[in-house]
Amino acid sequence: MTRFDDIRLLRVNYLRGPNLWTYRPVLEVWLDLGALEDHPSNKIGGFTERLTTLLPALIEHHCGVGERGGFIQRLNEGTWAGHVLEHVVIELLNLAGMPTGFGQTRSTSQHGVYRMVFRARDEQVARVALAEGHRLLMATINNAPFDAADVQRAVDAVKAKVEDCYLGPSTACIVGAATDRGIPHMRLNSGNLVQLGYGANQQRIWTAETDYTSAIGESIASDKELTKTLLSGCGVPVPEGQVVASAQEAWEAAEDIGLPVVVKPSDANHGRGVSLELNTREEVEAAYAVAEPEGSDVMVERFIRGHEHRLLVVGGQVVAAARGEIITVTADGEATVAQLIDSQLNSDPRRGAEEEFPLDLLDLATDAKLQLELKRQGLDAASVAEAGRVITIQRNGNMAIDCTDQVHPEVAHAAVLAARVVGLDIAGVDLVAQDIARPLAVQGGAIVEVNAGPGLLMHLKPAVGSPRPVGRAICDHLFPDDAPGRIPVVGVAGSRGTAVLARLVAWLVGLGGRHTGLACRDGLFLERRRVDARDSANWDAGHRLLMNRAVQAVVIENGAETILRHGLAYDRCEIGIVTDLEGAEDLAEFDITESDQMVKVLRTQVDVVLPEGTAILNAADPRVAGLAPLCDGDVILYSADPQAEALTKHQQTGGKAVLVRQDRVVLANGSSESFLPGLGRLTIWRATHAGVGLESLLAAVAAAWAMGIPLSLIGAGVEAFEADLQAALASLQLSQTLLSPQQQLA
Repeated sequence: MTRFDDIRLLRVNYLRGPNLWTYRPVLEVWLDLGALEDHPSNKIGGFTERLTTLLPALIEHHCGVGERGGFIQRLNEGTWAGHVLEHVVIELLNLAGMPTGFGQTRSTSQHGVYRMVFRARDEQVARVALAEGHRLLMATINNAPFDAADVQRAVDAVKAKVEDCYLGPSTACIVGAATDRGIPHMRLNSGNLVQLGYGANQQRIWTAETDYTSAIGESIASDKELTKTLLSGCGVPVPEGQVVASAQEAWEAAEDIGLPVVVKPSDANHGRGVSLELNTREEVEAAYAVAEPEGSDVMVERFIRGHEHRLLVVGGQVVAAARGEIITVTADGEATVAQLIDSQLNSDPRRGAEEEFPLDLLDLATDAKLQLELKRQGLDAASVAEAGRVITIQRNGNMAIDCTDQVHPEVAHAAVLAARVVGLDIAGVDLVAQDIARPLAVQGGAIVEVNAGPGLLMHLKPAVGSPRPVGRAICDHLFPDDAPGRIPVVGVAGSRGTAVLARLVAWLVGLGGRHTGLACRDGLFLERRRVDARDSANWDAGHRLLMNRAVQAVVIENGAETILRHGLAYDRCEIGIVTDLEGAEDLAEFDITESDQMVKVLRTQVDVVLPEGTAILNAADPRVAGLAPLCDGDVILYSADPQAEALTKHQQTGGKAVLVRQDRVVLANGSSESFLPGLGRLTIWRATHAGVGLESLLAAVAAAWAMGIPLSLIGAGVEAFEADLQAALASLQLSQTLLSPQQQLA
C-alpha cells in the first residue's frame, strides 16, 4: 500500500468576526494535499471503511447532498482529503460536546492547495481539534494503528481544552439567551467575564454577577452572621445562632441553642464544611474541625427540620427553585462503603468533575464532611454494612429537584426581601422548609443563607423536573423592555476614499448628538480627538471602540484585507457602506487577483446589516449595486451620475437614492426628489473641500439620512467639515487651549 506524506497545514488563521464564509467565527486552514490531490477517497483502498469504523457518527453528516448519509455518499463517490479533514474535525468537536455543523472546503488557484474552514467558538479548542483530526485522518489514510481508544484520547484532548477555555455553563446560558434575543456579546478575558451589548448600551456579567451586583451586597452575603442579623431585623425568619472560636465554644453554643444544631463556616458557600443535625458533643467538636478550614469564622445554628431549598432571585422575582435530596446508598452485605459510593452514586451520569455536571463526584479520601457523616453512623470507608441498611452519605448541597411551580407566594416574598436586604440583584437564597408550598412561619422554616453569584446549573439541568430559563430571566433583567443592547454601528468597506468618508460620517453622527468613536486608516478617534495615530482600519481598533462604555455610536472602516484576515469587529451593523471593488492586486496572498472576486469579500459588509438598518451602495458599479438583494434592511444607492442604470431602476421601484442634479445634492425617495438643505452648489463646496471626493460626499449624506439626522444639520455639517485631517486636529487643539481646565475635562 502506498504511504502518503502528511497533509501540510500551510496557514491557520482564526477569523474572529463575520467573514466571507459565515457570520460567525471560524478557523481557516490552508492545506497542501501533496500526492493526495491525485488520490480522492475512493482511490485509497479500504479508507472509507476504516474511517467510518473509527467515527460511525459520520453517517449523520448531510454534507452537500442534504440528507443523512450524504457525506458517506461523497466518500464512496470520491472526495478529496481536505474535505474529509473538515468532517473529521467537525465530528471530533461534536463528540467533545462542542457541536458544530458548519464547514466548507474550497480549492485555490494552486494545484493541490485548498482553503478549509469550520465553525470555531474558541480558537484554542479549534486548533486542538484540527491537530487531533489531522492525526486521525493521516493514520486512517495510511492504515496506521489507530483504534477506538485512540479516538477517545483525541476526543478527551478536545474536551480538556473546552474545559480550559470555554465559558462555564452558568455564563454560557446567559450568553445563549442574549444571542437568542439578538444581543451581541464579547468575551473580555479567558474566564467568564463577558460584555453583552456594545458601547454605552452594554452590560457586563461574570457568571451570575452583573453590573448591578453590589460589592457591598457581596460582602454582606459572604458574612453569614451579618446577613442573619440584617434579615432578622427586617422580619425575615432565620435560625438562631452564634459565631464561635473553638470546638469548646461550639459545644457551649450548642447547649445554649438546644440540640440538634448545625455547624458551618461563616463565609463559605456551596455547602462546603456544613454539618447538619448534630446531637452530641463529639459530633459538634468534629464538625467544628471540618468547618474551621473552610472560612474565617465558624457558626453554630439551630437545626431546622425539613428539606433544603435554593430559590433563585433575579431582579426582584423568584425565577427558579430547587429542592435538595439526602444522598444515601443501600448496603448489600458484601461491598465496602467506598465501593457502594462508586457503584451507586459516582456512576450517576449527572456526576462529574467538570462544571457541566450538576452533581460533584464524591471522594471519601478527601471529603472530611463525608467522613464525619459516616463516623456518626459507626462506619468508615472500609466498612461492610449488613444487607439492606440505608447509609446516609450527604445531607446537603444536592439541589437536584425542580420545585419552582410549588413555591408559596409568601415564601417567594421572603426570598425576594432577603435578596433586597442584602443588596443583591441576583441571589441564591437558601432556606429550609418541610413544604415549600406553605408559608415559612406555619412550619418553622427559615432562610439560612443568601449567596451572591449563585450557580445556575441546578436550574438548567435538574435531576427531576423541568429546566428553567434562568439565562433568559437574567438577560431580561439586564435588558428590559426588549432593549437590544446595541448602539449605531456604521461599517465602511472598500478602498477608494474610505478613510475620509468614515471621518465625514463620524462628524455628521457626532453633530447629531451622539458621542462617536471612529476607527479608520487615519487613526482611532473619540469624538474629534485622535487617541491613536496608527492605521486603525482593523479588527482590534473596532473592538476597542465597541468596548468603550462612553461611546454611543461607532464608525469603522473595513478594508478587504481586514475582512479576509480577521473578519468584522461587529456581528451586525445599522449602516453598511460599500464604495468599490478595487484593490484585488494587493490580495494575492488570499488567492484574490481580480475585482470580480472582491464581490464575495465585500458582500460581508452588506450581509451583516440589521433588518432595521440600511446598506449604502455605489450605483456607479453595477456589481456593488447588485449586492442590494443581500441586505436584510433598506438600501440607498448613490451616484454622481443621475442616469446610472442601477440608480434609475432603484428609483422606479420606489427605492431611496442620493444623486447630483443642477450641481446640488439631491435626495430621492422613489420619484420624489428634493435638494439637500443647508448645502449649496457643489462646485463651490468642492473648491474648499478638495480632500473629499464627490462619491464619498454622497455616501456620507446617504448614511446620515438613513440614521435620521435632520437634513438641515446634514447640509450644515457637510459645509463645516474640515477635510484636511491635520488642519482639523490643529483646530481642535486651538479650541482646547481656549477652554478652562474644567471645560476641557467636561
